[in-house]
Amino acid sequence: MSGQQRDPQAASERRRRVDEIFGDVLPETTSDERDPDRRTGLPDDWYRENRPPHHDR
Repeated sequence: MSGQQRDPQAASERRRRVDEIFGDVLPETTSDERDPDRRTGLPDDWYRENRPPHHDR
């Protein structure tokens, strides 16, 4: 490993430059962490959320 790879400040600067160019590709949290009120706590939540559109009757 080079000294630059072990330097947290250099790694932070590299990350900032990459984010500046490409944007935030992967968010820090997942959608279920950002929206905790979306789930009702019922066992069928996952099935309702992933139901195909043609089953919305």
